[in-house]
Amino acid sequence: MSAVLCEPIVGKVRWKLRVMMAERKITNKALADTIGMNPVSISKLKNTDELPQIGGDTLAKLCDGIAILSKSPCTPSELIEYIPDEDIN
Repeated sequence: MSAVLCEPIVGKVRWKLRVMMAERKITNKALADTIGMNPVSISKLKNTDELPQIGGDTLAKLCDGIAILSKSPCTPSELIEYIPDEDIN
């Protein structure tokens, strides 16, 4: 008797910093200057679709900087999207 092993299907978490910055017309340099980060660091964070391993302080700074520059509130939930497993593919 042989068993067939299947990989479980799991949801995905998507990082939406690129989308948020584009919608609000925020540049890497402007956000970096506002929150005291290097523009290259912002670029690296922006150019990934996978949720980066960042701390709560950095996430809060990103939200605060986006809110300041766009004059509109920004919450972590706007930067992170959960895609349930049935929606993948």
